[in-house]
Amino acid sequence: MVVITGGAGFIGSGFLRKCNDEGVFDILIVDYLRDENKWKNLVGKQFTDIVHPDTFREKLLSGSYGQNIEAIIHLGACSATTERNADYLLDNNYRYSVDLATFAHKNTVRFIYASSAATYGLGEQGYSDSLCRTLRPLNMYGYSKLLFDTWVLNNNLQNEFIGIRYFNVFGPNEYHKNAMASMVVKAFRQIQETGQIRLFKSNTPEFADGCQMRDFIYVKDVCNVMWQMLGNSQISGILNLGTGKSRTWNDLAESVFKAMNREPIIEYIEMPNSIRSQYQNFTEADLTNLQDSGITYTFQTLEESIEDYVVSYLMQGELYW
Repeated sequence: MVVITGGAGFIGSGFLRKCNDEGVFDILIVDYLRDENKWKNLVGKQFTDIVHPDTFREKLLSGSYGQNIEAIIHLGACSATTERNADYLLDNNYRYSVDLATFAHKNTVRFIYASSAATYGLGEQGYSDSLCRTLRPLNMYGYSKLLFDTWVLNNNLQNEFIGIRYFNVFGPNEYHKNAMASMVVKAFRQIQETGQIRLFKSNTPEFADGCQMRDFIYVKDVCNVMWQMLGNSQISGILNLGTGKSRTWNDLAESVFKAMNREPIIEYIEMPNSIRSQYQNFTEADLTNLQDSGITYTFQTLEESIEDYVVSYLMQGELYW
């Protein structure tokens, strides 16, 4: 059995789709459904059962699952960079991960977990996934992810586990994420409502308005890489997962307009003071270690992936993948 924590979420449900497409159906989904529309991410997909994260944690620690679990894909975490409840993040993102990792190590279970590019902070030290203990995240979410990366290293488990430092992932099944959804879906909705896209003005002379840069990667490309990670026990370590090529917010906005067959109209608005000092103006994944791992990949360009997302999903009424 394969366990996917956060399996009803954005990347989790995409990976569930990938597993189903590859003929894997003995999957346990661990997630909160609450009153969101996240349940729609599961429609049309096959899995054995879905359990509440607290129930799964309790049963795991009590030994109820025995030898039934072959792999744990641990994507379940609070991913809100604006979450301020540090105690909640410490337990949900760090201690829960430690519990699952301890079980995986003791029972020789394949363990792949979600880290984040948020661990790099402003990127003063670059974006090499060899960096860890010296990193300075900008928010508690990033720090909670860094804490677990550090725990893995401190316990010499980096040659046994895989930690994925996701960069800016976007694509279908993110519709429930609201404020934490990608700028692609936000831009699409803005164009539908107002005919234009609003982007933040630059907070530094180094970048013109809309020219701040991020490493954007399509969720389908992410899931293809994750599938190879699951199937190859020789792959391990903390690995970046982005395209390795940074693009501007203007590039993203213009690609959405083009996919919708609209002329670009972009309004630049002031960046809120609350995020000015914590805003990442540039991110770009160093893919050296991913390349050395033996994983093969060909990522779609930003334009190609946005066209697929907009035309095949968003313009069809926000279809699910």
